[in-house]
Amino acid sequence: MTQLSFLDLVPVVEGGTVSDALARAADLAAHAEAAGFARYWVAEHHGMNGIASAATSVVIAHVAAATKTIRVGAGGIMLPNHSPLVIAEQFGTLDALFPGRVDLGLGRAPGSDQRVARAIRRTLDSDPNAFPRDVMELQSYFADDGQTGIVATPGAGADVKLWILGSSLYGAQVAAALGLPYAFASHFAPDALDQALAVYRRDFRPSAHLAKPYAMAGFNVFAADTEEEARLIATSQQQSFVRLRTGNPGQLPPPVAGYRDSLGPQGPAMLDTVLSCSAIGTPATVARGLAAFVERTGVDEVMVTSAIYDQTARKRSLTLTAEAAREVRLAA
Repeated sequence: MTQLSFLDLVPVVEGGTVSDALARAADLAAHAEAAGFARYWVAEHHGMNGIASAATSVVIAHVAAATKTIRVGAGGIMLPNHSPLVIAEQFGTLDALFPGRVDLGLGRAPGSDQRVARAIRRTLDSDPNAFPRDVMELQSYFADDGQTGIVATPGAGADVKLWILGSSLYGAQVAAALGLPYAFASHFAPDALDQALAVYRRDFRPSAHLAKPYAMAGFNVFAADTEEEARLIATSQQQSFVRLRTGNPGQLPPPVAGYRDSLGPQGPAMLDTVLSCSAIGTPATVARGLAAFVERTGVDEVMVTSAIYDQTARKRSLTLTAEAAREVRLAA
């Protein structure tokens, strides 16, 4: 049975604060747990005043403390921004605090623009082979196999589940070569989804961590009791995408009725492309969308995401999404 999970970018809404966003994240994580979601991930972004998850491991600890059983983790940590040892220590600490519940998704994008990336890393010089080497170094710290000559404390022996993230074929190749589960960012970069999944499954090498391929893909869901309300709450994320693509990112705006129609001929086409992996509507509409997505991709897990301005509407969307998933025999 296909699993259902949730990705939260921890959006800061217009008129709100980072403190508000973090409180909303903990509330939403507890709600997702009660609804039966398998895992709750947050993602590393920097230099964006509309996203509150820059200190990703700290935010994971915050939402983990608000829950009891749901898996929590990063979707993901942008490994080129950090030394593998520091990440081993951070996630080893999380595992010590919340044993058996911690996931670590790893990506190689900066999670920021080049100016901010330079401030984080101090240099943008990089070796194209560094990412897989860094992943293997991180694995060595968790395994405590002595290969690095350093014992990560905390970290050595931690039960942290590693994932490789991607929006291109590169991540699929790394995940396949290392025998790790793979998550594709189709919720905002859907173009290479089918090809990446095919490469991952074709080239997968069994490992001590995973005997056969395990793939997850992102999917936007905006569920409400009426089609009209669902279309309305989806406009906050649509506005955010347009602002980001036009170089004007900001906090999550309130919904605007008729927003798509106000964009002219180019805007809706752009939204339809970048948000093609989406379902917007009542539970029946969402169930059809989820079923079609799973049938198309054959993924083992769907990670839904939704940036919704109103917290009550966002929690209602998660509830209805879980109901829709059960209708199509997804585990939620």
